[in-house]
Amino acid sequence: MIYTDNLWCTSSQVVEKGCIQERKVHGMLPRFNCHFLLLLSCVALLPLLPCSAEGWPEFRGPYGNGHASAPGDKTPLGLPVKWSETENVKWKIEIPHRGWSTPVVLDNQIWLTTATPDGKDYFAICVDAETGKTLHNEKLFHCEKPEPLSNNVNCYASPSPAIEKGRVYINFGSYGTACLGTGNFETIWKRDDLPCRHYRGPGSSVILFEDYLIVTMDGVDQQYVAALDKKTGKTVWKTKRTTAFNDLDKDGKPKREGDFRKAFSTPIIVEQDGKKLMISAASKAVYGYDPKTGKERWKYAQPDYSTSTRPVYGNGLAFITTGMGPAQLYALRTDGQGDLSKKHVVWTFPKKTARIPSPILVDDLIFMVTDNGQLYCLEAATGKEVWHARSGGNHCASPIYADGRLYLCSVQGKCAVVKAGRKHEVLATNRLEGGFMASPAVCGKALILRTKTHLYRIEEGAK
Repeated sequence: MIYTDNLWCTSSQVVEKGCIQERKVHGMLPRFNCHFLLLLSCVALLPLLPCSAEGWPEFRGPYGNGHASAPGDKTPLGLPVKWSETENVKWKIEIPHRGWSTPVVLDNQIWLTTATPDGKDYFAICVDAETGKTLHNEKLFHCEKPEPLSNNVNCYASPSPAIEKGRVYINFGSYGTACLGTGNFETIWKRDDLPCRHYRGPGSSVILFEDYLIVTMDGVDQQYVAALDKKTGKTVWKTKRTTAFNDLDKDGKPKREGDFRKAFSTPIIVEQDGKKLMISAASKAVYGYDPKTGKERWKYAQPDYSTSTRPVYGNGLAFITTGMGPAQLYALRTDGQGDLSKKHVVWTFPKKTARIPSPILVDDLIFMVTDNGQLYCLEAATGKEVWHARSGGNHCASPIYADGRLYLCSVQGKCAVVKAGRKHEVLATNRLEGGFMASPAVCGKALILRTKTHLYRIEEGAK
């Protein structure tokens, strides 16, 4: 409790209410010097802040690469290592319908998406990060005749939202994009006129860049990236892919209804030679764009299709996994212009690699878990294999990194905690019911884990 101006308040009330509405309690303590009280309140607040200032604002976190902490920050977060259905669970709530989107977290709110299994109705859900109470559950879009998914992996609510102070951006691919206020939950703008035939369901997540919300639409009929004005939702720029698919049949139509043209990847924005560069992996190619204008700076053709993973970047290299087909992981120099040649490829990993889970770069090492549970550690500079182990199960969720550890969640509900080093060391093996399709998120000292059916807050010492 903190005494301020004849009012007794909890530290959370100081922040959220300013104790304006709390009743007075007399005869407790004399009024303190205001400077001392300010210092006291700040000290009292420090251990109680629910989430970091960055939160978990998009797919793969505040830096777009799966890291919970800023580059170079070695301060422990205190995330849990062990948990179960009965251990270190602060709360668990059921999430209606179906969705594989990663939850986003900011200002003690958790936002996620879900859709009816038939793809007719699409929802945005907000949960109080501290209590697990559902604050908002609204149907945003309806589609009378959604296209069948044509597979047993994806769903209609796979793209992850993006969040910033005061606003959250919800996306279901061509089925709709919306901006909501996080304070009053009102819809600020909506778009359902961004065309794309996903064929096997949407998958690319939205990202924020300056005043833009960037959407990726790689369908069987058309493929493009676009920037929307995040205040109004209006299209600022739209850039078509320039891929040479070479997939026409004898009748001049794309083979398999255009199946070789679609992709599910989310771009990442980095700095290259003092300029912002958006690296965007697509079917049959990876691109470098100017995120301010959408202008294509370079393109590198690759053999595979249906790319799902998000690129990672470090030391002037983009690390790309290519998707369906032979499936490769390679390191690409990003300083080129125009059509890049194989001279820009620094190394290629010769074994079968991940098709859905994104890799993660930690210092000088690349870690990658494949769809069938093979875990690899490679040297980032050379691609040389450091170690390889069986993680177990099947994997769609992308790993995250925090406190020197990797968190890897499987479709079967197993979550392995592995030391991120040159020696394979499993620190814990945990299980939750339901199984994981969504990637983990972080809120302060807690993991926010979404299974196929529930949302959990996992925290050390939680009862």
